[in-house]
Parts: sequence; C-alpha cells; structure tokens
Amino acid sequence: MFHKEGFKIISITSILVVIGILLADKLIETEWILKSVQVIWILLLIIVLQFFRNPKRTTQQNEHHIIAPVDGKVVVIEEVFEPEYFKDNRLQVSIFMSPLNVHVTRYALSGLVKYSKYHPGKYLVAWHPKASTDNERTTIVIENNEFGEVLYRQIAGALAKRIVNYATEGEKVAQGADAGFIKFGSRVDLYLPLNTKINVNIGDKVKGGEQIVARK
Repeated sequence: MFHKEGFKIISITSILVVIGILLADKLIETEWILKSVQVIWILLLIIVLQFFRNPKRTTQQNEHHIIAPVDGKVVVIEEVFEPEYFKDNRLQVSIFMSPLNVHVTRYALSGLVKYSKYHPGKYLVAWHPKASTDNERTTIVIENNEFGEVLYRQIAGALAKRIVNYATEGEKVAQGADAGFIKFGSRVDLYLPLNTKINVNIGDKVKGGEQIVARK
C-alpha cells in the first residue's frame, strides 16, 4: 500500500524506468554493462516505492496517551523554550526519520486543531540544532481534553523538499489518522506540557501510529 502523495512520483518513475531499460537494451551491446544499467533502474524504482509505502497501523485510541506521529529514532528529550506559539517552556521530544523510514505523519492525539502554519526556510540536516527554527517546517497545535494544547512540528531535512500538512484550523482530528507526509527525510518535534510522563528514551526506535511516547 502506498501513500497518495507518492502516486505521481511513482507513476513518473515507473515510466522513466521502463524507458531507461528499453533504451539500454537498444544502445548498450556489452552484456554486463547492460545488466548493470538495468539493475540500477530497477533499484531506483524499488527505492521510490519503499519510500512512499504506507503500512496499515492499528491505533488504540486513548486520551491519556501521546503516540508516535512518525516512524524513526528518538534524538531529543529535553525541556526547551518554545518561541512560536506557547512562548514558554515545554518538553520537546524529537523523532528523526531516515530515508528508509515510513514518512507518513499521523496525529499523535485526538482533539481540535487550534493552529496550523507553514514556514518556508532552509534545508539543514534534520538533526542540526537550528533545524526546528530555520528549516522549512509546519507547526500544528492540537487541543486535547487531557493534555491541553500539544504542538507538533514537521521539519524538512537536507533531502526533504516538500512537507504535506493536512491539519486545518478548527477541524477535529483523530489519534492515529493520516496528518500528512514529508518527502525524502526529516524529523518531527513534539512539544508537551512539562508534567507529561515520557515513555521513551533517546535512541529508541518508535513506530508511528501505535507506539506510546508519553502518558498523562
């Protein structure tokens, strides 16, 4: 199963791969070179397909839990000052996604979308300290009955060139539902109330839509 954001790229890549393989067959006479070129084209298609995969996830919705919004590795857990929306201290949990991870963003909790804003910016590597404030990003705030307001930020990385955000201010969203997509590498930051109990450690690999990262 593939994410809808990848349909166009998958179609174009498939056409290019077929053309590339056929042209190689006509233009290259040396057998081992021909096979190598054709394998490279096929590998390109496989990479694109795996990047846009959208595996089914079963979310056990729970108002007392914050679930991982994406697949990836936990790289930050710390108290920080959040300057854009809260303008106070929050607990930041950051999840880094490599190009090999599933890049679907899922809502970490159910609630009402209070804020949704896109920011153009740079393409620093996603683990750079200034990536949260300098890179292309979207900031979304969801108001939840148990946690109050929770902010998450989709951040483009060095390879990511487009962030897709489905959150619209004023709409009600469900925990685990499709919230968007980040194309070709990046990270997601969660900003939680200071009294939140964190359920993961730095270095943990988490599974979006299912794994609990924090509790009330």
